[in-house]
Amino acid sequence: MIQILTQRDRAYELLEQKGIVRLFEFKAAGITAATVSRMVEHGQVTRLGRGLYQLPDAPLDVHHSLAEAAKRVPKGVVCLVSALAYHGLTDQLPRAVWIAIGLKDWSPKSDSPPIRTVRFTDAYLTEGVITTRIEGVSVKIFDVAKTVADGFRHRRTIGQAVALEGLQEALRHGKATPAEIARAAERGGIATVVRPYLEALTASG
Repeated sequence: MIQILTQRDRAYELLEQKGIVRLFEFKAAGITAATVSRMVEHGQVTRLGRGLYQLPDAPLDVHHSLAEAAKRVPKGVVCLVSALAYHGLTDQLPRAVWIAIGLKDWSPKSDSPPIRTVRFTDAYLTEGVITTRIEGVSVKIFDVAKTVADGFRHRRTIGQAVALEGLQEALRHGKATPAEIARAAERGGIATVVRPYLEALTASG
């Protein structure tokens, strides 16, 4: 006997597979907006924000906002304070998700979660990127060395103290070697800024 899948069945499969689904992904799978709306009304699907949906019983990761932001900005890379927080390099609790985008990329407007974009050159946007999965969503984040170097590149934006905290914590917990951070700083054009801090911390450590 051939089992015919309903739109709701397909919606459940998509949500279980992807974790968080955008409305256009539902439509691409043959699921209408009306079906999604009815599922929301009946409590079968949770609407996270404009055009974002998740199963109501889906376990929420501590980094849930990063997964939401990644769905909203697929080309973006989690950076600066949000990347520092993800790597455990700061006590800061970012009020917005910091996302790096290209110089000509569209800048999203989102209140849920709030997103703060920073523009990087295309070449610099592809360096030091790692990919992790949060709630089934593929999320791009800069690695520790690149994140620390970027903190100093954008120290006027995030604050010198936050940049220095990231460097100290990365070295203290062995999450990046001095050489890795120095190379990232060199590629970012801020080697002369980072070097004195790096030398002082490694000499005292």
